[in-house]
Amino acid sequence: MPGSIKILFVCTGNSARSQMAEGFARHFGQGRIEAYSAGMEPSRLNPFAVAAMQEKGIDISHQRSKAFEEPLARRMDVVVTVCGSADERCPILPPEVNKLHWPLEDPAAAKGTDAEILAKFREIRDQIEARVVELVKSSGPSELGDPGQGHRPWRGGDAR
Repeated sequence: MPGSIKILFVCTGNSARSQMAEGFARHFGQGRIEAYSAGMEPSRLNPFAVAAMQEKGIDISHQRSKAFEEPLARRMDVVVTVCGSADERCPILPPEVNKLHWPLEDPAAAKGTDAEILAKFREIRDQIEARVVELVKSSGPSELGDPGQGHRPWRGGDAR
């Protein structure tokens, strides 16, 4: 999409946090954000992540766990690592790529009943939603379709 903001969300397994972030970015970006996710050690999409997002009316069941690829990351406007492991392993990116780190707890590590695990996924999902909403707002009106304002590329805050 010409003129869109390209954002890559990265975590270790690309099974939950980065997948939920990708889903929220697509939803809130309304076609003006190209959202991607990847993992340093991709596994599979976590069904609790799918269920938690479905509660928000966002279907991520079609998304797949993908491997982190440095060439893709270098083409992004923003790369967001959502766990410490991904942050440590993310290569040095060119200065024109904004790199953010969101240290989010891994909901897939939750123990207990299905209800307790889903509750942890909801908690992390809500944290991700708030951060993605702030990131989308920080992207700047021109990138997100408001012709009255203009600045590109995105150079917003850390969206914490």
